Amino acid sequence: MVKSSGGFTYLEEGSGDPIILLHGLMGGVENFGEMVDFISNDYKVYGLDLKLFETPLLKCSVKNKAIYLHKFMEHIGVEKATLVGNSMGGHIGLIFLKLYPEKVQSLILTGSSGLYESSMGDTFPRRGDYDYIKHKTEEVFYDPKVATKELVDRIFDIANKRESIIRLLAFAKSAIRHNMAKDLPKFNIPTCLIWGKYDKVTPPHVAEEFNKLLPNPTLFWVDNCGHAPMWEHPKEFSEHVLSFLKDNF
Repeated sequence: MVKSSGGFTYLEEGSGDPIILLHGLMGGVENFGEMVDFISNDYKVYGLDLKLFETPLLKCSVKNKAIYLHKFMEHIGVEKATLVGNSMGGHIGLIFLKLYPEKVQSLILTGSSGLYESSMGDTFPRRGDYDYIKHKTEEVFYDPKVATKELVDRIFDIANKRESIIRLLAFAKSAIRHNMAKDLPKFNIPTCLIWGKYDKVTPPHVAEEFNKLLPNPTLFWVDNCGHAPMWEHPKEFSEHVLSFLKDNF
């Protein structure tokens, strides 16, 4: 169900109130995989390809991707949506909420950046070192088997393209510049945090900090899980999403 329209590439499934999925720096819409099947029975689900490595270098920032999301919502005719963001996708959702608060019904963050970016410096791939790439990709997950050869090959390919590395660094530096600590207390909409207990990229203390700073948060922990709960545990992740939305709307 992936579509291309108006310069956007996106997944579209289901019917009902809209939910927009935002992937991370090294990810894509496929990261949300099975969870789309679980939540599209109750909601209209869009998964936006952020085209991070196709972005003009001068526009490689989290703020510009929030503006890109706004243009996408205008294109599909969605006035207001729940945003679900993983890693840098969560950060884009936070900046979008700051810029366009009237457009956000609720915000669901999982392994989100926005508070803790020092880890991003450790994730930059080393060119030509396949074993290193494999190790760093496996570290994203609690179960290293989730890091399939196909996934490792894709990350290795990114790591060996100079243009991709420059963009990756530009996005990471932009994330560091856009720390959200002062903004979080102003976000009065319902927010949900779904965090892997064994997240090594944005560790559990990051979720606790988000939980402390947001005015209206709900926090769910996912056991035996790393940085991408919607990928490692799609059913449990989806149950938390549906529970949160049912309790708030």
